[in-house]
Amino acid sequence: MHTDLDPELKQWVEMLQSSQVDDRLVAAKTLQHIGDEEAIDPLIEALADESPAVQKIVITALWELANPIAVTPLMECLKSPDEEVRSEALGALKELIAPDDLLPLLDLLQQNNVNLQLSVLILLRKIHDAQALPYILPFLESDHPELREAAVITLRYLNQVERCQPVLALMSDSVEAVRRATTLTLGHLADEEVVALLKKALASDLDWQVRRNAAQSLALHAPSEAVSVLGKALGDEHWQVRKFAAQTLQRVADEQVIPPLVTALSDESSDVRRDASIALGNLGNPSVLNALQQTLDDPDMDVRINSQKAIQKIQEVTQEIPNA
Repeated sequence: MHTDLDPELKQWVEMLQSSQVDDRLVAAKTLQHIGDEEAIDPLIEALADESPAVQKIVITALWELANPIAVTPLMECLKSPDEEVRSEALGALKELIAPDDLLPLLDLLQQNNVNLQLSVLILLRKIHDAQALPYILPFLESDHPELREAAVITLRYLNQVERCQPVLALMSDSVEAVRRATTLTLGHLADEEVVALLKKALASDLDWQVRRNAAQSLALHAPSEAVSVLGKALGDEHWQVRKFAAQTLQRVADEQVIPPLVTALSDESSDVRRDASIALGNLGNPSVLNALQQTLDDPDMDVRINSQKAIQKIQEVTQEIPNA
C-alpha cells in the first residue's frame, strides 16, 4: 500500500498505521508539518483512527492542505461522538465548504443526529443558498432549543429570503437564546408583523439581550412608529439597551424624544452619552445646544468630540434656515 510514495514520506505514512497510538500521533503531526499533497489519501484513511487525538491532528492536516477531496470525508467526522473531533472538523469545513457541497449537506441534515444537524446548519450559512430553506424550516419547531436557535440564525444568511412567517412565532419562545437569535433575524425580514414584534420585545422582554437585539434590529428597519418605544428604552436598566436605542434614534428620532435624549447625555455609560449626542445633532433643534455645551467637558474624549460635532451641525442648520 502507498508503494509509489517518496521514501521519506512513506515511512510516516506507514507509521500512521502503527498499532501504537503514540506512533500514530507522531506520524500524523509530522505529515501535518510536511504538508505534502501526496499524503492526502492516507490522511483521509486515518480519519477512521480509533484515537480522537489522532483524528484531530489528521483533520488539522487536511484542513491546512485545503484540498476539496477531503470535504466529504470530513463531513463524516461531524458525526463523531467526540466533541473536539466534531469541533475541529467543523472548523475545517467552514473554510473548505463550497456551493457545490449543498446537496450533500442537505442529505446530512435529514439524519437523526443532533450534533450533526447543528454543524450542518452552521455550514449552510457559508453557502447562502435559499434552496436550503425548506430543509431548515422544520428545525424552527424542533424539541431541541439549540436546533431552533441554529436554524433561525441560518435563515439570516440565506440569500433572497425576505419573508418567513414561521420565524415570527419564535419571538415567544421560552428559551432566551432562541429569542435573542430570532430578534436579530427579524432585522433582515420584511413580514408585516416584524416591527410590531420588535417594539414589543424592546418594551417588555425580560431578557436584556433580547431588548438590546430588538433595538439593533429596529435600526435596520428605521420605522418612525418605533420612536416612542425607543425613547422609553433610553431609560432601560441595561446600558447596552440604552446604547442601541440611542444609535437607532440617530436614524429615526423626532422632537418627541428630545427630553430622554438630553437626559441620556448624563448617562453613566460613555457610549450612551456619545450616541445620544449624535442623535441630538441629527435632529438639528437649537433648543438642545445648551445641553450639548455642558458635555464639552465630559471625561470621555469620544463624547466631547461628538458633542462638538453635534453643536456644529445644529449651528449650520440654524444658519441655513434664513437663507432657504
